[in-house]
Amino acid sequence: MGVALAAEKSPAAFRTISEVAVDLDVPQHVLRFWETKFPHVKPLKRAGGRRYYRPEDLDLLRGIRSLLYTDGLTIKGAQKILREQGPRYVMELGRGAATLLPARRGRDRDMDFAETTERASNVHPFRRDSGLAVTDTERAHFSTLLDELLDLKSRLKAARRGVSTRASTTMG
Repeated sequence: MGVALAAEKSPAAFRTISEVAVDLDVPQHVLRFWETKFPHVKPLKRAGGRRYYRPEDLDLLRGIRSLLYTDGLTIKGAQKILREQGPRYVMELGRGAATLLPARRGRDRDMDFAETTERASNVHPFRRDSGLAVTDTERAHFSTLLDELLDLKSRLKAARRGVSTRASTTMG
């Protein structure tokens, strides 16, 4: 019912946290977490702590979601964008009027990682000094670390299966 109501509401209407969560396709607890990490996210709170989001709040949250999920920035990276570029810029990202990286057409689709990183650093100065350029040595190191982490993950899964198997045999 809440989703249908959200679709029927005026674009200027306030939204509840459940409507915003559906609209952004993120859990409600993520929205509450973002409130703690991004001081510009300030929904109105009524009696009992119920949150109501304005259209501007929704645009800002869409922009934050884009920075985190589409552009792959960390919370700190998104905070830096918000701090340096301002909330209006992030709102524009949320509205789709601005993009963090330039559009990729034709040959650009085949660019490798280094070219993409270089292009991003030329477009947005906050990336220039952020350490995003990765050397071949660092890439090899990260690859080794990733392999080790994946190995540890599979060992942990196997250990958990062993524990749950032992627990079920001792209980039965």
